[in-house]
Amino acid sequence: MSRLPLRRRVPDLLCTCAVWAAVALALFPLLQLGVLVVAHALPALGLRLFVEDTQGTGGGLRNALVGSFFLVALANVLAVPVGVAAGVYVAEVGSGPFVRIVRLAADVLAGVPSIAVGYVGYVALVTWLGWGFSALAGGIALALIMLPYVVRATDYAVSGVPAELRDASLALGVSPALTVRHVVLRAARPGIATGVLLATAVAVGETAPLLYTASWSNFLPTGALFHSPVGYLTYVVWTFAEQPFSAAHALAYAAALLLMVVVLGLNVLARAVLRGPGV
Repeated sequence: MSRLPLRRRVPDLLCTCAVWAAVALALFPLLQLGVLVVAHALPALGLRLFVEDTQGTGGGLRNALVGSFFLVALANVLAVPVGVAAGVYVAEVGSGPFVRIVRLAADVLAGVPSIAVGYVGYVALVTWLGWGFSALAGGIALALIMLPYVVRATDYAVSGVPAELRDASLALGVSPALTVRHVVLRAARPGIATGVLLATAVAVGETAPLLYTASWSNFLPTGALFHSPVGYLTYVVWTFAEQPFSAAHALAYAAALLLMVVVLGLNVLARAVLRGPGV
């Protein structure tokens, strides 16, 4: 910058300062929110938070932590295989009416409000199929929210694999199916994993679809998929923050802090995976 003439250095310095000021303005609310959540969560932080179940508007968060993990794990089991398969298909086929339908469906599903997904899950799964408030109904609702992210991430990752890798594999006599399995997917693995992690982060923070499908429970998940409500962290944040008790508020802030840590960790892990070697 020192070699630039003065008439260019001044605008460059002003633009640099403006960019840093914009960054500071963007980070300040996030830092303020983080400090606020930590300060209000301190009364509830301790070993009790992780070893006791919720009791009324007090207690710990063991049931909510285990329930959130159970629901998100179930959603991954349902969404990831379907999403990766659909993404590989549309990326490898490339064109055609069915490919356009799949891509359009993924884009539309990504824009559907989560509360609408929850209501459809309540009508179709809880009521019509008679599953009741259950882990499977909640897992399917979260899987529907995750699915478009996994499909599009897989589509982009597979489409970005250099054509030379495919051509080299096919030239060696490897079948197209084995080429996709052992060459294309191996090269696209960081992008696919990043999409799965980001979709998981979105699912972890959802409340509305689970209110309609998983309801709430003060007890640990039993492992049953039907007629067994499940507790989860976002319910604590949404419900306990409105209670007139300081212990309930502290528990809500503690649940919010745990959610922030999990989502931040998933995003950092996603960036680390994306920067890793593709092969």
